[in-house]
Amino acid sequence: MLNRVFRRARKGEKGITGLETAIILIAFVVVAAVFAYTALSAGLFSTQKSQEAVYSGLKEAQATLELRGGVIATANSTGSSGTIKQLTFTVSNALGGEPIDFTAPTADNATGLAASGSNNVVVISYIDQDQRVDDLYWTVTKLGKADSDDLLESNEKFQITIGASTTGSGAGNLIDALTTDLGPNKEFTIEVKTPIGAVLNIERTTPAYIDSVINLH
Repeated sequence: MLNRVFRRARKGEKGITGLETAIILIAFVVVAAVFAYTALSAGLFSTQKSQEAVYSGLKEAQATLELRGGVIATANSTGSSGTIKQLTFTVSNALGGEPIDFTAPTADNATGLAASGSNNVVVISYIDQDQRVDDLYWTVTKLGKADSDDLLESNEKFQITIGASTTGSGAGNLIDALTTDLGPNKEFTIEVKTPIGAVLNIERTTPAYIDSVINLH
């Protein structure tokens, strides 16, 4: 009697075959692989974008110019109330930096400023406690083994002179460009802004007595 009951119960049982198990397992593996590939791709894309952002930030923050030597000031008038008409300094390309285009600006009719529409991409500004003047007129002299083009490349040195040598010339100088003259005991900053990279800030203070030529160390 008992045996008969057990046999009837076993007749209603259904089993699962090895093939069905394998199909289910393969489906799970495929779905997991798709999710893993999607996550990996998203991670790689995010890493690449982060790397590009870091490199871009470094490129903008990295110095591209180095000041070589002192800043030479040329007087318009000398003495304890003298004034400065020209500033001259030498720059070189920072180690491993890209070439920088130092095409000089066109003079703006004896104002000491660069003319509107000049081709210069390097912009030089003057700042002190009384004023800020942007886009000054400047010229470049290539020193040493520099080649004939206007690109400042590795191992080259360019001498930059702000302003022309004479007051009221066709180009003008600091006397023409500034509303308050650069005189004795005055702190000032020259900003040299290149297309890429950090700004080169040159901070100096004039002495109590203005000589014809002064080396502002």
